[in-house]
Amino acid sequence: MPRIELFLLGFPSVEIDGKPIELGLRAGLGLFALIGDSSAPLSREKAATFLWPNADEVTSRNRLRRLLHKVRVKLGLDLIEADRYSLRFNPGLDIQIDTQRFTACCNAGEFDQAAQLYADDFLSGFTLSDNLDFEEWQFFRREAYRSQLQQALERQINLSFLAQNPAAALVCAKRLLAMDPLNEAAHRHVINACLKSGDRAAAERQLETCAKILDEELGVTLSVRTMKLLSNKPAPAPVEVPATHYTDVDGVFLAYQTIGQKKHDILLVPGFVSHVERVWEDRRCRECIEALSGIGRVIIFDRRGIGLSDRPDEPPSEEATAKDILAVLNAVDSRQAILFGASEGGPGCIRFAHDHPGRVKGLLLWGSMAKGCATKEYPYALTSDQYAHWINRLISDWGGPAELPTFAPSLVGDRQVEHWWASLLRSASSPGAVKRVIQALRDTDVRSLLPAISVPTTVLHRKGDRAVHIAAGKFMAGQIPDAKFIGLEGDDHWFWAGDLRPLIKAVADLIAE
Repeated sequence: MPRIELFLLGFPSVEIDGKPIELGLRAGLGLFALIGDSSAPLSREKAATFLWPNADEVTSRNRLRRLLHKVRVKLGLDLIEADRYSLRFNPGLDIQIDTQRFTACCNAGEFDQAAQLYADDFLSGFTLSDNLDFEEWQFFRREAYRSQLQQALERQINLSFLAQNPAAALVCAKRLLAMDPLNEAAHRHVINACLKSGDRAAAERQLETCAKILDEELGVTLSVRTMKLLSNKPAPAPVEVPATHYTDVDGVFLAYQTIGQKKHDILLVPGFVSHVERVWEDRRCRECIEALSGIGRVIIFDRRGIGLSDRPDEPPSEEATAKDILAVLNAVDSRQAILFGASEGGPGCIRFAHDHPGRVKGLLLWGSMAKGCATKEYPYALTSDQYAHWINRLISDWGGPAELPTFAPSLVGDRQVEHWWASLLRSASSPGAVKRVIQALRDTDVRSLLPAISVPTTVLHRKGDRAVHIAAGKFMAGQIPDAKFIGLEGDDHWFWAGDLRPLIKAVADLIAE
């Protein structure tokens, strides 16, 4: 049986028994990419539409039929198995696809092997002329794979440092930095690897390079955390960045940290994007977590699909988030915790409090909602059309400080915050991945669970919140028995922006109950 290898990381190509095949069919390579990147058989209709979007249905189907014949003749074998409705690679052949091997290595924790498999970006240099549909699909898949690579490199860097192998960490750190020269955390990894290798001069040069890039490109200065690496003075921050640990639920590995030693636990469930290591780079985030750790042990984690946690194919529903919560609580041996659900993290907390009330000491919902999309009986959210518009706007601005005026209007114009937010977005997710997260939120509806919530609950919402209307918070408080609603002054959706005192008091009150 011939061994067939399909390479999609880089310009697409095919090899049979190690011999490159000159296909000479650009549409054929595009079809290979569509089938090879699909987790299920590809419908003939979708294939025809993607490859010839400007042709009518009859013409595109005829072109697809001719293309399948040409591919079979060119390769001399039936690579593609086709029936009346769908296409897939022939399961009877030995077919290896680099993107599938790359993802498998990431999922198995073989990060070094995954990085080696990533020869270049998905379909790099490949286009189908005047085909915007294929181009958009290619963009989303490329960003998803880049996000996976970035996560793999970060995980491998941490593993290399733990193994006291700074040389290996340096190789990964430089590659991570090449992907995003504005990534201050990647600069830190390079500096740290140089220091651990005994090359202080190289570390100092990297620090100077980082300072210059951030100043020239963004107009911001180095963070205290970065400067501390080469400083002989103690850092002003009272709390060191905690170690990142992992636990798995059904084969999905979740990244988490714990801060503080108090007997009460506070589990922070994030919104649509998070990164347990990058949150420490923002002064306000750091101060908020430190303040919470003064009254309880704070547990932070990245939900599946974002940050340093694995990126499964299925969207992160509230049921999946509840599973993540249970896995993390078990991993840190927490018998009972205050659940702090921020924004999109709220529905998962509601689900968990409903299903596992004995594990919840109190429920705190900040700027959150019970239903993602507006209906006639629930007008407190975006409509489907508004969602589509917002998703498109968010994705078009990805790579920069996207939607900062929505999430934190009081911080617009703060170059340090804008740089941090843009970097966190790039590190925490990709346009395609975050699109699935937001679409999952749009389809969320936990209203039926609210009357059955039996744990002490506090709902906090800023009156001018532009991301989630305050009426959504009032609705939840009105449906949960004995829930307390606290309306706060201000417009910021982010809980760490603005006055922290009401938040800290609300958590302390729940602990006291």
